[in-house]
Amino acid sequence: MNKLNVDVVVIGAGQAGLAMSYRLKNAGVSHLILERQPAAGGSWPWYYDSLTLFSPAGYSSLPGLEFPGGAKRYPKRDEVTAYLRQYASAFDLPVRANSEVVEVISEASQHRVKLADGAVITAQAVVVATGGFNTPHLPEIPGRQLYQGTILHSSAYRTPTGFEGKRVVVVGAANSAVQIAHELHSTATVVLATREPVKFMPQRFLGFDFHDWLKWTGLGNSRWLSDQSTPVLDDGHYRHALRTGAISRREMFTAFTSDGVVWPNAEIQGVDAVIFATGFRHNTSFLPREAMGQDGRALHSKGVSTTIKGLYYLGLPLQRNFASATLRGVGSDSVGIVAAIMTHLRSA
Repeated sequence: MNKLNVDVVVIGAGQAGLAMSYRLKNAGVSHLILERQPAAGGSWPWYYDSLTLFSPAGYSSLPGLEFPGGAKRYPKRDEVTAYLRQYASAFDLPVRANSEVVEVISEASQHRVKLADGAVITAQAVVVATGGFNTPHLPEIPGRQLYQGTILHSSAYRTPTGFEGKRVVVVGAANSAVQIAHELHSTATVVLATREPVKFMPQRFLGFDFHDWLKWTGLGNSRWLSDQSTPVLDDGHYRHALRTGAISRREMFTAFTSDGVVWPNAEIQGVDAVIFATGFRHNTSFLPREAMGQDGRALHSKGVSTTIKGLYYLGLPLQRNFASATLRGVGSDSVGIVAAIMTHLRSA
């Protein structure tokens, strides 16, 4: 059996794992990044083709390397993927691809990390940097198993191709749901199903981006905003599509039928496809049970496990503030985590 020993194992080579590796390398700490995909990049390569960041390039850099291009532009999915892979290469970060973690066993002063290929890596500390966007969440809705149309999570949606002339319901009220609905409406009949009215915020106000205002007001360093409360950032065309009926918005349906959905007023409507832009859950299936609370969430304080010594997290939504799960947030959050790791290694 393949065995290896390092000071720190970082699980995940997305934005959080790469930022963590950068800090560890600069601190002279031996470590390894384990990535289950064939290359660095996290979840970015698997998002829909037209995905556009709602934060400008100037707010999308990891520590040590600026995001290329103008600071005010909004990068596309493939640009982010390319940037993350360039980042890993530029700093020669120790990414071990095609390495899926199946179990972390924490014992006294060390952790044993088991991989799907049978390898075992021993470390004094483990950083879970898989982020909060790797396990698609599909809500349980009565009749879902009876429905004979197409059901997709937004993570499996790529382009409007194949939806031409179809009747499509997109579920969700955040940026991804509205982006997908808007992209589809030119070729399909689209209904946006939400539990509450969609909240919009101007992408730019008085010539400045929404993220500029978050920075100046200090809200970007708070937990006041969450994934659920974050408004849809819009330059006006999304709101216009809803106002004019190009995209219709209805209160969330209550059940599926074999060929459609049931709306709250008991109306039954035939539907060809339902796309759920209903978010993700953090994948922690490989961690010891005591790492998690009864609600399935990691037990931690600002990324430091409160139940297992030497276990850390980076990139969780609201880990320290509104930006913690974003490109710009993981860099600053990683400073505190590497400091905690250094203290732990010195005391081990």
